[in-house]
Amino acid sequence: MSQTTATTPTPGVSLTHRQIMTVLSGLLLGMFLAALDQMIVSSAMKTIADQLHGQTLQAWATTAYLITATITTPLYGKLSDIYGRKPMYLAAISLFLAGSLLSGIATSMYELAAFRAVQGLGAGGLMSLAFAIMADIISPRERSKYSAYFMAVFGSASVLGPVIGGLFAGLDTFFGITGWRWVFLVNVPIALLALFVVGRVLNIPHQRVNHRIDFGGAIALTVGLVPLLIVAEQGREWGWASATAITMYAVGVLGLLAFVWVENRMGDEALLPIRMFRNHTFALGNTINFVLGIGMFGGMVSIPLYLQIVKGVSPTVAGLMLLPMTFGIMSATATAGRITSKTGRYKIFPIIGAGLMALALFLFSTIGTDTPNWLVMVYMFVMGAGLGQCMQTLLLAIQNDAEPRDMGVATASATFFRQIGGTVGTAVFLSILFSTVGDKIASGLKAAMQTEAFTTALRANPEFAKSLQGGSGVDINNTEFLNHLDPVLARPFLDGFSSAIDTVFMTGGIVMVVAFVLVWFLREKPLSTRSGLERVADAEAIAV
Repeated sequence: MSQTTATTPTPGVSLTHRQIMTVLSGLLLGMFLAALDQMIVSSAMKTIADQLHGQTLQAWATTAYLITATITTPLYGKLSDIYGRKPMYLAAISLFLAGSLLSGIATSMYELAAFRAVQGLGAGGLMSLAFAIMADIISPRERSKYSAYFMAVFGSASVLGPVIGGLFAGLDTFFGITGWRWVFLVNVPIALLALFVVGRVLNIPHQRVNHRIDFGGAIALTVGLVPLLIVAEQGREWGWASATAITMYAVGVLGLLAFVWVENRMGDEALLPIRMFRNHTFALGNTINFVLGIGMFGGMVSIPLYLQIVKGVSPTVAGLMLLPMTFGIMSATATAGRITSKTGRYKIFPIIGAGLMALALFLFSTIGTDTPNWLVMVYMFVMGAGLGQCMQTLLLAIQNDAEPRDMGVATASATFFRQIGGTVGTAVFLSILFSTVGDKIASGLKAAMQTEAFTTALRANPEFAKSLQGGSGVDINNTEFLNHLDPVLARPFLDGFSSAIDTVFMTGGIVMVVAFVLVWFLREKPLSTRSGLERVADAEAIAV
């Protein structure tokens, strides 16, 4: 341990605001890296999928990232308890950097999915470790104030990400490299800066906890999750009751049963110690996190697709149109943080937040091809206001009720279950979208064929008419043709996509109603005024 300096806190001593902000600068840069990537890729994915000819395969690229990020999240929590937060945070940034470079040279959607999986290996530690470090140095009562900084970074990434992603996606080339590839390559300088800053400023005391690494649990969890997520994405092609799908179900269930068995045997050394689920706040809070992840990612994936495919806006404009959601997240988080810090009360915020998210998704389920953009943006603000009241508050509740020795695992668990929900939500909702859109387009075309306007437009576009012979006959893996098609001919396709996306939003709304009901049962425990490091020092003093 290096000599204690003005920026290196002393164990058992409360940190000054300046010390906290110094450490915070490194954490925020790492979080910005992860948050920016999610937003950039989200707004550019339609263009990337079109250029790699894999619109219906885009779930692979998103799901692969979420799978590896989800599985490694609890590992980072355990490893950071052993080796310290700083080396694991640097390792997470380095893996994310490697994955970004590889994703920038992908030549197919399957390659991109593999390289995004490498990115996910790093992303699993970026956010969870940042929150664990904050729990180490700031008390739960004060932590709610600093959460505004995290949301400011998240909000900035929410604003910049879609705009930058849209800008690169709209360029044919930039410095001689295909425009969309910069969606990933832009991470490289940010990651290098993050490595430098974190290496310099992230100096906090580390009390080594000698854990065994639960590799058996990690393998069992992988065996359990991957087959279930694959069948969620591919079930519409295989058939939900096909032999392949049933095999995947069986392997997944066996993997999850093996995971529970391994965790029981590992005791306190487990990735997710079973004893922690006896804690009401931990068990219920993470159940809500799981459900929240499903609803949240369902909305996040579907909104950009609606804006770009149905409304026909560019990726850049789609990014700018997401600003109301960002403003809703930031304003709601800041308000909830100030009130929580002042009163010590927090339960009301996830109740209101889950209710607003459910309302927003139900409102989204009513939008159509002709819905005015301003109304869609109002719904986005409602969604953001709900999300901003849920994420930080649920994490705060779980951390507040966790023992100091479990802080890394408890913090990682909140991210873990939310990402599990997000992975399930992304795979299932995109599966719902692309399994229903074909039939809806076919029905729309059949009805349109009976109108004079459509048949007249069809005669004026013989090549398109030829592609429709014998069925829809149009490849929806690349939707760029809609941008140049006669509006009369494009209408059945736009209505079909809009209707399919409405189905996704309705499903997400129902999921969020479940979260709204569950959060009423969360017990509100008074927020501690002692940080993780102070609580460790207190325990050691009592032991002596």
